[in-house]
Amino acid sequence: VLVESLLVFTVVLSVHAVVWDRFSWCAVALALQAFYVQFKWDRLLQLGGAVFQFRGAANSGLLPASMVIPLLGVVMKERCRAAGIVYFERFGIVVASTGMLLALFLSVLAVGITKPVPTNTCILTGIAGSVIIYTMKHSLTVSEVIEVLEVLLIFVYLSMILLYLLPRCFTPGEALLVLGGVSFVLNQLIKRSLNVVEGRGDPIDFFLLVAVVGVVLLGLFFTVLFIFMDSGTWISSMFFHMMTAVLGLGVIMPWLYRLIQRNPLFWLLQFLFQTQTRLYLLVYWTFLAASACGVVFYQNAKRSSESKKHQASTITRKYFHFIVVATYVPGLIYDRQLLYVAAVLCLAVFIFLEYVRYFRIKPFGQTLRHLLSLFLDERDSGPLILTHIYLLLGMSLPVWLFPRSCAPKGTLPGAGALVPYSGVLAVGVGDTIASVFGSTMGEIKWPGTKKTFEGTMTAIFAQIIAVALILIFDSNVNLNSSYAWILASVSLVSLLEAYTTQIDNLLLPLYLQIMLMA
Repeated sequence: VLVESLLVFTVVLSVHAVVWDRFSWCAVALALQAFYVQFKWDRLLQLGGAVFQFRGAANSGLLPASMVIPLLGVVMKERCRAAGIVYFERFGIVVASTGMLLALFLSVLAVGITKPVPTNTCILTGIAGSVIIYTMKHSLTVSEVIEVLEVLLIFVYLSMILLYLLPRCFTPGEALLVLGGVSFVLNQLIKRSLNVVEGRGDPIDFFLLVAVVGVVLLGLFFTVLFIFMDSGTWISSMFFHMMTAVLGLGVIMPWLYRLIQRNPLFWLLQFLFQTQTRLYLLVYWTFLAASACGVVFYQNAKRSSESKKHQASTITRKYFHFIVVATYVPGLIYDRQLLYVAAVLCLAVFIFLEYVRYFRIKPFGQTLRHLLSLFLDERDSGPLILTHIYLLLGMSLPVWLFPRSCAPKGTLPGAGALVPYSGVLAVGVGDTIASVFGSTMGEIKWPGTKKTFEGTMTAIFAQIIAVALILIFDSNVNLNSSYAWILASVSLVSLLEAYTTQIDNLLLPLYLQIMLMA
């Protein structure tokens, strides 16, 4: 935990040294108080005193999770200020303020339920909170303050509902990241739906917002419904499919139609088959998807009847990382907009299939349970299987969060040109190589962890080679001699992979994105 915290502090101070404004100072204050509060959360988890049931075999992860959204907002603000895009500069300020307020709320919650009351931590949290609120008071307009408070309100209610319904699926830090992100997306969708201006806004952004909110609301609806009825019967399954169609065609489609001012299905078909390059990419991705399904069926066929407790090895699970890299790299080079939309569709399909598996919806629910049980690891301790969704999110978030409006000619200068590749580098290459080489050749273990020195070093080396290959094949990437910063960023994130107990598929790409954008 101490080494993980040191690495996060290094990232925070690196961003602070580059940006050096009131919000970067607030990020430093937030990191200091989150470091102390993290130990209170860890103690609560050990003693079973937390309000909800959180994922075991991991620390609270409050510090690394608390810094992600604020730092993303800070570096986005700085990039858009340099590009002279005032609207998105203000948006970055709102993102940073929202992240800080959500993290403070989680800290106050931990301090409030800790007995006896930790006086020193209370004082530190109060000082950090005062600094952040004072900065927000002098930086945000009234409408922006209301927007931040709306996200906080959504986060509180969403946390109470989902953490109760889904025990042992998240650590406190993962809950902050996932539910904070969903709360922000929901608030943005409501805000944009109430202020629709024809011709303003990119349809693919609206597509992301509606898809995320739609699948979350679908899950909440069926979770409440199946409290009162058995989800495993044919009648319940027919009702599930019928209501999915009704909600999709009767709520989600009209909502998207209002935002993009055209028929969503016709727009999507036109978008997907607009050019010959897109057609080739779609055929190629279909082949890779079939290959991934083939791996699942093959591994299950190998599982003999007398070894039902057999689990897939680490190397076997990393096959999917290689497939994902092969999926994303051509999309990033040839058509990022298509990759953006395809990733949104894939996320919606993944979550829908997880609903089918979780609720045991006929005819595929039980089959999915059997097929996916082979690939479970210790992080899938709750009722949901989330690791494959986290992998997709880790690869997609750098593409979705890339500030296109603040990037002249579609790319950022210097190391920022690699921002869309953050998921590929951190998870697809770094995490995969570290796991494969660490588990097969590693002998020297990092103190206090199961990860090895050899795994981390080969991960750093592999990511440097990947950057060189990106320079060769992607003509839009021009690093402008920022090689030392890239090496430092890759090394920090690789060390964080060795020491964190959080979901690395989600955390590592975001930290690499923050460093590259800074």
